[in-house]
Amino acid sequence: MSISMRAAPRRRGLAAMLGAGLTALVLALGSTWFGGTAYAATLFSDDFQDGDSAGWSKSGGSWSVVSDGSQVYRQTSTGADAKAQAGSTWTGQSVSARVKPITFGNSTRSVGVAARLQSLSNYYALVLTGSGTAQLRRVSGGGVTTLATAAVAVSPGTWYTLRLDAFGSTLTGYVNGTQVATATDSTFGSGKIGLLASYASVSFDDVTVSDTAGPVTPSPSGSAQPPSPSPSSSPPPPGTCNTGGSPTGFAAVNAWGRNGTTGGAGGPTVEVDTATELIAAIAQTGPLNICVKGLITVPAGMYNVSSHKSIVGVGSGSGISGGGFNIGLTIDDAITSPPANAVQNVIIRNLVFRNASDDSINVQMFSHHIWIDHNDLAQGYDGLIDVKRGSSYVTISWNHTHHHAKNMLLGRDDADDLQDTGRLKVSYHHNWFDETPQRNPRVRYGEPVHIYNNYYFHNTDVGVACQTDAGCVVEGNYFESVEEPISNSYAGPGGRCVARNNIYTGNEPGAPDCSGTVEEPSAYYGYVLDNPNDVKAIVTASAGVGKI
Repeated sequence: MSISMRAAPRRRGLAAMLGAGLTALVLALGSTWFGGTAYAATLFSDDFQDGDSAGWSKSGGSWSVVSDGSQVYRQTSTGADAKAQAGSTWTGQSVSARVKPITFGNSTRSVGVAARLQSLSNYYALVLTGSGTAQLRRVSGGGVTTLATAAVAVSPGTWYTLRLDAFGSTLTGYVNGTQVATATDSTFGSGKIGLLASYASVSFDDVTVSDTAGPVTPSPSGSAQPPSPSPSSSPPPPGTCNTGGSPTGFAAVNAWGRNGTTGGAGGPTVEVDTATELIAAIAQTGPLNICVKGLITVPAGMYNVSSHKSIVGVGSGSGISGGGFNIGLTIDDAITSPPANAVQNVIIRNLVFRNASDDSINVQMFSHHIWIDHNDLAQGYDGLIDVKRGSSYVTISWNHTHHHAKNMLLGRDDADDLQDTGRLKVSYHHNWFDETPQRNPRVRYGEPVHIYNNYYFHNTDVGVACQTDAGCVVEGNYFESVEEPISNSYAGPGGRCVARNNIYTGNEPGAPDCSGTVEEPSAYYGYVLDNPNDVKAIVTASAGVGKI
C-alpha cells in the first residue's frame, strides 16, 4: 500500500525554495492559503503495485491481489456480501476507485465504494448494479436505503471509475467523471473508506481518498453547463462508436499531398474486444474503422498503427491498458525529409489510456495528418502524447490528461534540428491539463505551434515550455494556479512565443515569460477563439471520453 501527499511545486532560488517548503507544509496540513482555496490533499492511495493488500481489513468473500494488466485487488466469490475497509476516521472525503465488475450473482447484486464507513454495517455507498443502475445508498444497521438512483450502462468486464464525495451533509456520486446522483443525509459524519462486492466478483484498482472534491463533468441534466457549448458537449447514447467528425487546426490543413484527416472513412468497420484483435486491426493495410469495446489489456510494448485508421472507443469506458500506440515508421536518424511511406491519416478518439509501459501515444518519423481527440490519459510510464522526428499537421484536442508527470512532448531532442526544423506543426486546443506538472506541452523547433483554449489546472512545474528555436502562439487559455504558465527560457536553448488573451488566476498565478515573433497559425487555417473566461467551464464539461 502506498500513501502519498501532493508534491510541492519546483521553485528557483533561495526565496523560491522557502516558498516551496511553505507550500508543502500547507498542503500537508490540508489548510487554506490565507483566505484562498486549498488544493486537494491525498489522504490515502493504493494501486496494489506492491503485490499485497496490507492495510485492508476484509470481511466475507475471497480477496487477493492478482494481475490484470497491472496489479488489482480482486474479490472472486459470488456467494458472499464481501467488504474491505481501510484508512482512518475522516470527515470530508472524496473516495475514488477504478472498478471492474466481473460476474453478478443476479441483477440485484452490486459492486462499489463506501465512504464514512463507521463499521461494516454503517456507511454511505455508491454502487453499480447488475440491472444497469448506479445507486447512492445509506447502509445503517445493515439496512439499505437507496438515496438516489440513475440508469447507467453496466457491462461486466469493463472498467468504471466511481467517485463518492461526502462533504458536510451532501453526498454526490460520479461514474467516469459524470455526476449521476446526489442526496442530503447527515447520519454519518466521519469514517473510513471501503470496497464493496455484494454477491458479485469484481476487481478494484487505483483507490484514492482526498479531502477536497475534484473537478467534474456536469451531468446533462445538471444546472452547470458550459456557457458556450462545443459541438461535442452532448454525451452520446451508451454503447455507441462514433467514427464521424473532422478536426480543426493543423490536422485539417491541405499539405504534404493530403487534404485533411479522415482516418478510416470509406473502409469497413470492425469491433474489437481482445488484445489480439486490436493489435491485428491497427496494423491492417487500407482504410479501417476500429471500434474498441471495453478496456483492453495488452502486453507491454508500443503497437504500430498503419495509415488510414480511425480507432474509436465504444461508450466511455473503452481503451487500452498496459501498452501504447506508435504512429510512425521505425526510427532512422539518416532520414531528413518525409518518405513516401510515412504513416498518415490516423484518428484516435474517445479512448481511455492507462498504465502504458512506454508512451501512451507516440507520433514519429514524419507521420502527418493525425487527430488525437476526446481521450482520457493517465498513469503512463513516459509521455502521454509525444510528437517528434519531423511529424507534422497534427491536432490534439479535447483530451483530459491527469495523474501523470510527463504529459506531452513536441520535439524529442535539442539535436533533432535536421528532422524537425520547419515541421512539428501541431494544434493543441480545448485540452484539460489537470495537475500534470510538466510538458503541457514542452516544445522544440516546431513553428507555428498553436496552443489555444486549453484549461490548465495546478501544473506545479511549468505550463507551456517553448524551447530550442520553437515558435509558439499561446492564446485564449485559462491558467488556474499555475506559477509558471508560459516560458521560453525554461531549460536548454530558448524559443520564441507570443502570449495573448489568456487568463491567469488562482493561488500564486504566474505571468508569462514570453518573447519573440512567431508565424501566425491563421496563415494555415481559420479559427474562432472561445472567450477565455468561459474556457474552464467549456473544457471541464466537454473534454475526455463519452462526449462525442
